[in-house]
Amino acid sequence: MKLLRYGRDGSERPGLLDRDGNIRCLASHIEDVNGEAIAPAMLEQLAAINLATLPLVETGVRLGPCVGNVGKFLGIGLNYADHAEESGAPIPAEPEVFSKATSAICGPYDNIIQPLDSNKLDWEVELGLVIGKHCSYVDQASALEHVAGYCVVNDVSERGFQLERGSQWDKGKGCDTFGPMGPWLVTRDEIPDPNNLAMWLEVNGQRYQSGNTGSMIFAPAAIVSYLSRFMSLQPGDVITTGTPAGVGMGQNPPVFLKAGDIIELSVEGLGIQRQRVT
Repeated sequence: MKLLRYGRDGSERPGLLDRDGNIRCLASHIEDVNGEAIAPAMLEQLAAINLATLPLVETGVRLGPCVGNVGKFLGIGLNYADHAEESGAPIPAEPEVFSKATSAICGPYDNIIQPLDSNKLDWEVELGLVIGKHCSYVDQASALEHVAGYCVVNDVSERGFQLERGSQWDKGKGCDTFGPMGPWLVTRDEIPDPNNLAMWLEVNGQRYQSGNTGSMIFAPAAIVSYLSRFMSLQPGDVITTGTPAGVGMGQNPPVFLKAGDIIELSVEGLGIQRQRVT
């Protein structure tokens, strides 16, 4: 299934994408696409619905972030060797973990707002993992059983805030609109191998990033297992898993986003995002 949320910001309704590319309303079955709705038992119920019985949603409606009421929004840094190299950083011995503010989450086509005093605004196409079942101290072999599905995340970053304003990355990762998520949450059964998904990102039509999730230093199962040692993961938590080479900071000379720029990005099987910088 491809679950989604549509409507005005803050008033999104639950829906899904049918095989013909139409949005169908799920409001008669669930209140929202959130931790409760993506638990295994509920996903089974949703999968059994005859989609033809669901109301069609008008075309052109705004899509919100594909998960509502996210509890934790966690990031893994430097998880591709080529990105670590372009960043001038050593390959990490353990996953580099940071948090993105949940207030950074926005829709896949919403504008990215450049913060006050920002002059090093950057992009990162990433695979997002959406937790569907509580896990704590889970082993790698069963880690993905706790994942409800996957989505595209643009880990928007302000490099000056991130790297030049103290030792904590969070300041450069959590500004409003720095977490476009979606367009939909694709359930795990539709993505049999998250370790082999092509990914790309373009700015103003120029391709900067082109990679594959198979190049991760720490694969999705390893990430979930690792994080579960330090905190329990709850249904509706989102983990964004790192980006391949090609970020703006890594260009020679560096290229950073400015107002009016258009970003398009995708992870194979998970849809395409598009944002304008304002």
